[in-house]
Amino acid sequence: MEPDTTVSPVRVGLVGAGPWAQMVHAPMLAAGPNTTLVGVWARRPEAAASLAAAHGTVAFDRVEALYDACEAVAFAVPPDVQATMALDAARSGRALLLEKPIGMDLAGAERLADAVGEAGVASLVVLTFRYAATVRAFLDEVRGRTLVGGRGHFLQGAFLGGHFATPWRLEHGPLLDLGPHILDLLDAAAGPIVGIRAHGDASRWIGLLVDHASGVATEASLTGWSGTPMSAGVELHTADAVYSLDCATAAGPDTMATIAAEFAHAVRTGEPHPVDVHRGLYVQRWLHAALDDLGRHPT
Repeated sequence: MEPDTTVSPVRVGLVGAGPWAQMVHAPMLAAGPNTTLVGVWARRPEAAASLAAAHGTVAFDRVEALYDACEAVAFAVPPDVQATMALDAARSGRALLLEKPIGMDLAGAERLADAVGEAGVASLVVLTFRYAATVRAFLDEVRGRTLVGGRGHFLQGAFLGGHFATPWRLEHGPLLDLGPHILDLLDAAAGPIVGIRAHGDASRWIGLLVDHASGVATEASLTGWSGTPMSAGVELHTADAVYSLDCATAAGPDTMATIAAEFAHAVRTGEPHPVDVHRGLYVQRWLHAALDDLGRHPT
């Protein structure tokens, strides 16, 4: 989406100053021209101050003061923290740029989606692959095809150590972290999901069997414990062709610019984005159906 130079950039405040905020949210929002980063709040004041200084903005010592200074809020915090804090932001009339999953549990995700609907504010969920040009081209290519079936996967080693071996990921496993990306893509490519079954170790390797309204079945494999380089993608089969999408290399700087531009468009026009909080809730319902199948219930 091209920037609209006839309107002022959306003033966005950032909640969180961890690795994802440092690598993605802050540079994306500060880059313009559709958004401007008005400030940062984080639980650790020194981290907020460092991130704010790196992007020429200010750190706030109270999150309420950050909300007062902006018209939209981006969240880069654990899902349970996001689901709670974003309620207040929505109720104060601020648009929301949300991470996935939108909550740690289904009840929290439902409360957040309800609050957004009641407040009438714009929202967008950073399901990163959905904003990549190659992914959108793939979805356009397979739309309307008569599918035999398909499969998806997201296999990586982030849980083995490093920035993303965080407590919530290690506790809840790959389904809540990696599952949103693949279930969202399978649903977008093969049609609405109507059933899901899960097997494996919820903390380490999960297999999913997914039924779609079209009668097509797909499957998915997820882990954060693989010692091989990250591999992610979707493969769809028809009677005479195979359509493959490599997600591992799909997202780049242009993807981040697209997220910022489309978020700003939703804020300025009030037009719902297809990957908004309600899409996030839809995906989360299937994630939790799979967790129920595994006997796991996030709290």
